[in-house]
Amino acid sequence: MENSPAPAFPDSLGPVPESQRIVSLDILRGFAVLGILVMNIQSFSMIGAAYMNPTAFGNLEGGNLWVWILSHLLTDQKFMAIFSMLFGAGIILMATKATRSGKGLTGLHYRRMFWLTILGLVHAYLFWYGDILFVYGICGSLVYWFRKAPPVTLLVIALVLLCIGSGIYMLGGLSMPSWPPEAVRDFEEDMWRPSPGMAAAEIQAYRGSWLDQLEERADAAVGMQTVAFFFFLIWRVTALMLIGMALFKMRVFSAERSSRCYWSFLVLAVVVGLPLVSAGIVRNFGEGWDVASFFLGSQYNYWGSIPVALGWIGLVMLAFQHNWCSGLTTRLAAVGKTALSCYLLETLIATTIFYGHGFGLFGQVSRMGQIGITAGIWIALLLAAPSWLKRFRYGPFEWAWRSLSYWTILPIRRARVGLSQS
Repeated sequence: MENSPAPAFPDSLGPVPESQRIVSLDILRGFAVLGILVMNIQSFSMIGAAYMNPTAFGNLEGGNLWVWILSHLLTDQKFMAIFSMLFGAGIILMATKATRSGKGLTGLHYRRMFWLTILGLVHAYLFWYGDILFVYGICGSLVYWFRKAPPVTLLVIALVLLCIGSGIYMLGGLSMPSWPPEAVRDFEEDMWRPSPGMAAAEIQAYRGSWLDQLEERADAAVGMQTVAFFFFLIWRVTALMLIGMALFKMRVFSAERSSRCYWSFLVLAVVVGLPLVSAGIVRNFGEGWDVASFFLGSQYNYWGSIPVALGWIGLVMLAFQHNWCSGLTTRLAAVGKTALSCYLLETLIATTIFYGHGFGLFGQVSRMGQIGITAGIWIALLLAAPSWLKRFRYGPFEWAWRSLSYWTILPIRRARVGLSQS
């Protein structure tokens, strides 16, 4: 179908009825949830430094090198960008519902952000330090006040925030020559290239019991929610949410723009995004992945990831418009409807595979092996999500989050008549 009908917005302030959902939005959300695992699997399975510096741990030759290159080019920060944009779009969607229903939104929004933040803390400290829900809860509370701004204003503010985040990293890298030698050494050992002893201690902790992992995981989670949050995440995630709000207002996510528009997104990714990210790869390998790569070398992907993310969005919208791979997109929509549950299920599956309370494979699986496990988890979610939704209205965590936010226990099981019609 070349042109999609205008999205139907619910007339009452409550959970979105299934008949009024924007299908293309669900498909894109499901696509992002699966895509984000390509990078998260590295954090689940290897020491933390290997996520940022591929030379810090493990074999990086042959197929493993190509897995890293393709993952970095196509997924690193790209799917987190899409997911963040969609979160911003969701705020506009709820605001539109509130306007049409004549009911207030602020109380509901902040209850949603409060419970999302709490869920993020539980996720980070009890399961996996790489949680993003805490960040979304905080940043979502900030961008709410920009929901009425026109798209141009949203994009300008987003650009300013992105420049602030980039500027912080640039200043850090340019100031390194004036750092005391011991400060550079400590930073390298803590963040960039741990000593064999430090790497072994991290591996031992995650191969141990849940309690053995707790101290290591808690230290990493504190770092994510303090240093990483204030120096990187708050600027980038807030900016991406604002971009998502603008794109939603411009009806990009509802697949209502022309095919030419979405093809232009793909061209932007190929002509601008991928060459910029590739230049960063060449730079970092050329410099031997020195400590400056953390600050200066990361800027190529920091900026290049955004046009690549837009390219992915364009591809998904084209697939929806032209009914490409309809069987797959139907399953992706189901994953998108249960995105929160699928995101958390990825953690439960991966930590069971890699951590000591499960199979204890942490530090033992190559990058090629990680991709194989990722594909297996994708298949499991693509099969499980549609099956779950045949019986239930929401994913389990979506149901809990909505019930807490609306201060009422929402029905989760489908009526028997709905089952017979599905």
